[in-house]
Amino acid sequence: MSLRQAFIVSVSLVAAVAAPHVSGLAQQPGPVQDEAPMLGTWRMNAAKSRYMPGPPPASETRTFVRDREGVLGTVQRRLADGRTENIRYRADYSREYPVSGTEAYDAVIFKRIDMYTSEAVLSHAGRVYGTARRVVARDGRTMTITFRGEQSNGTTVHNVVLYDKVP
Repeated sequence: MSLRQAFIVSVSLVAAVAAPHVSGLAQQPGPVQDEAPMLGTWRMNAAKSRYMPGPPPASETRTFVRDREGVLGTVQRRLADGRTENIRYRADYSREYPVSGTEAYDAVIFKRIDMYTSEAVLSHAGRVYGTARRVVARDGRTMTITFRGEQSNGTTVHNVVLYDKVP
């Protein structure tokens, strides 16, 4: 797996992890209030992000919306070489969901840590590709996804990606 694919996986994992069921925002919590910190559109801030080994994508926008079945995550990514990816996945907790739009991984499972934090495990063909931790800032203006994984050639990937919420 290339570094570019590893980056994509890491960012997608983190986003997927944090998107689902977050509780405690309102006095009367419910499904929509519980997920409020991560719902919406987030744009990658390349200047405040770190990709090791790299390279980073040219741009990336993540969107999390509630639908009848839960939370749907979409990642629109333009890679440094000009190619684009449109990654889609279900961002709900406690079970594995399929991922489409990338060759890097084909499944994700999320675990909620607290109202602002979640973790994801990305896999491809049943083999763990990497893990991601997503944290939404308490003020709801930024989100950080930290991805760790290992490429098939043994290269360790450690990406820390900052996103700004789109008003």
